[in-house]
Amino acid sequence: MGDLLSGTDYRAALEALFARTTGQWRLGLDRVEALLAALGDPHRRVPVLHVAGTNGKGSVCAALEHVLRRRGWRVAKYTSPHLVDFRERFLIDGRPVDEAAIVAFLERWTPTVERLGATFFEATTAMGFQLFADAGVDVAVIETGLGGRLDATNVVDPLVAGVTGIGLDHMEFLGTTRAQIAPEKAGIYKPGRPAVVGEPEAEIRAILAAEAARRGATPVRVVAEEGRPTAVEPTGTGTRFRWERVGADSLDVVMGLPGRHQASNALVALTMLDALPAPFHVAPATAAPLLADLRLAGRFSRHGDWIFDVAHNPDGALVSAATLRAVAPGGPVVAIVSVLGDKDWRGILDALGPVVDRFILTNAPTAPASRAWDAEVARRYATDAGWAAELVPDFDAALALAPSRGATILVTGSFHTVGDAMARLQVNPATG
Repeated sequence: MGDLLSGTDYRAALEALFARTTGQWRLGLDRVEALLAALGDPHRRVPVLHVAGTNGKGSVCAALEHVLRRRGWRVAKYTSPHLVDFRERFLIDGRPVDEAAIVAFLERWTPTVERLGATFFEATTAMGFQLFADAGVDVAVIETGLGGRLDATNVVDPLVAGVTGIGLDHMEFLGTTRAQIAPEKAGIYKPGRPAVVGEPEAEIRAILAAEAARRGATPVRVVAEEGRPTAVEPTGTGTRFRWERVGADSLDVVMGLPGRHQASNALVALTMLDALPAPFHVAPATAAPLLADLRLAGRFSRHGDWIFDVAHNPDGALVSAATLRAVAPGGPVVAIVSVLGDKDWRGILDALGPVVDRFILTNAPTAPASRAWDAEVARRYATDAGWAAELVPDFDAALALAPSRGATILVTGSFHTVGDAMARLQVNPATG
């Protein structure tokens, strides 16, 4: 393997990794723990904030990283998937790691990855910990990939663990109801470590809190029991709200990400920051003003007439629809949509149909062929529902057509869809 990679470039190194691992999810910690042990357990050398949840965890991770960096710390962030460049998964001080560091890791460790039968996500997770440890970062924000309890990232003993909201996704792995999925997400809570529960629904958050207590987490902080957001006002550039807190003064907060749901994400992040031990602890009154200039690519990020919003399940699409209503961009609004075939694309279209004027249904080029949706079936479904919809199978043709169909173009459906569009339109994810 070393001979294969020597002298090759970054993309060839990644192709070699893809070829030698499986893209399929195989939950469990044995393989990643063995790989990390071979690396010298780099995950034990970096303090970690750990975040799980069906929707919202990307925004929470971005908020945590942003505040800690503004407080002067050298912060790493590990998230997935990426939009345009694989390196987006590994940020240090807000910048993707160097290509050379990834190539060097793969030259050295891909034979071990192959010998252990590690999955692609397990390999990239171990890589992230190694890159962060080698860089000597002060602290890392780590996002789960799928679930929590058996997710490859769940090898850490975090300073604080937080779970956002629970929705119906990855049901083939995690369970068919939210009540079944919640304990899997709660698997990131650790004994003696603060646990933050962000779920808004009382029944589900009670499950999360009970599971956190059962696992010995302390203290268990339930965001909804500590206060609530009021006067939530999404704007084109962010979300204003007042945090009415129990037993404390209210705070006016501006979250730099648009959407009513971002108030909830902000409170999860603020509570996690408040739960951190010294020296990383950031009090809410200190952290809240730092959120105003937060930006995150693919979370209702606007570039001219284009809006890029990852929504890969019905809950995410409902959030997109609500944000469109609140922001009310110039119409007509055209939605370019491509969804992975194993997702609930009907639920996604049902959420968006009432708020967009036309669908352009297409195929994202980087979506795996094994997970491609049948866009013609989706077109018929949309048309039968009474929505204007046209099928443009070629992605580039769909992008070229959209400006002639409306004044605002929403690109959504998956990370592949948003990332492929940003790459072709030369929108840099690093700029948000």
